[in-house]
Amino acid sequence: MKDKDETMTTSTDQNILILGAGQAAGTAVASLRQFGHKGPITLIGDEPAPPYQRPPLSKAYFKGELPEERLFVKPLSFYETQNVTLRLGTSAKTLERANKTVTMEDGTSLSYDKLIIATGSRPRTLPVKGADLDGVLTLRSLADVEKLQVYATPGRRIVVIGAGYIGLEAAAVARQMGLEVTVLEASERVLARVTSPTISEFYQTVHRQNGVDIRVSARMEGLEGDGSHVTGVKMADGDIIPADVVLVGIGILPNQDLAEAAGLLCENGINTDAEARTNDPDIYAIGDCANREIVQYGYRGRLESVHNAIEMGKIAAASICGKPAPKLDAPWFWSDQYDLKLQTAGLLTGFDQAVVRGDMEAHKFSVWYLKGGRFLAVDAINVPGDFMAAKRLVGSGAILDPQELADVMSDLKSLVLTAVS
Repeated sequence: MKDKDETMTTSTDQNILILGAGQAAGTAVASLRQFGHKGPITLIGDEPAPPYQRPPLSKAYFKGELPEERLFVKPLSFYETQNVTLRLGTSAKTLERANKTVTMEDGTSLSYDKLIIATGSRPRTLPVKGADLDGVLTLRSLADVEKLQVYATPGRRIVVIGAGYIGLEAAAVARQMGLEVTVLEASERVLARVTSPTISEFYQTVHRQNGVDIRVSARMEGLEGDGSHVTGVKMADGDIIPADVVLVGIGILPNQDLAEAAGLLCENGINTDAEARTNDPDIYAIGDCANREIVQYGYRGRLESVHNAIEMGKIAAASICGKPAPKLDAPWFWSDQYDLKLQTAGLLTGFDQAVVRGDMEAHKFSVWYLKGGRFLAVDAINVPGDFMAAKRLVGSGAILDPQELADVMSDLKSLVLTAVS
């Protein structure tokens, strides 16, 4: 890792190369110019579109309520006026650290003074027979949504494999569009990787009330087809669930192959320090592909979120420009399903107590997660004030009174102010 004194001896005319065109990359470009970088910036993206936001893909964009241009981190004109070169629809093939060059798919070579790797992640593939049939889709890109929208007509049958955020968001939109929806989840509950049984049960109930056939502890044998196109999902018990389309949402993997082949340290993502720098002092990694220090909780990991993409983009740009690092925000996430807005502040791993505050039946409540009485995180549904209050507590080690938390008549602001003072 680079010596702290060395980070301040940066030049504003260095040649910056960015691999990737997601939210992290777009934020890095904008932040570099904001922090005073005058030199050339080249951004490489394997999709035809400039950097764009992915969360709306499974929500408003899938539903057709949001035009493509509204997803862009910055309008196309921004890159022209800011003298940023976009090379879209292509990707890097090799990284040669010794001579600081990246070789592209077409054989051309690009040099850099500083390199930012923002290659993101890719969907896990379904390891069963029939996974390569037509109509078996994932939801990660604009092109993925276009393929899915072909089937988005009332009465069509969609089977969603995986009940994480993306799977459930897509299920909610599909149901609202009149499709017949079945969700298959291998775990004992939905959202098992990201939240508590309390929230899982709530969402299972809501989806079932909206006509979604949710099956947990589901065991698949494979996918059935008519020779080329998927026609159904065969379960381990022999049951076949008819399907016009199958959407696979069983998690993502970091795109670290290029970095790993070049000798950068990788461990479930590309290892970075507090300034988003890898073990090569001239190479940074940001976003889904980066394994970072999660300082509020004292361990390393990957954060798959808009918050992480934006924050790491700013951190890398500040380091390159010799500017102070931006203040770290609490990890936060969100999910929109039906009329429910779930906002999460913090990480709830290791909690031993979950305190419900509010009215679950009215769909306005929050769940506060504690460990030994100390605050870890909150899930807030349709109560943004609880979410904002909880963000102030992340990393504070504050001890909270469960009875006060549960009492909606207690003043939450005063409770938080007392806890952090």
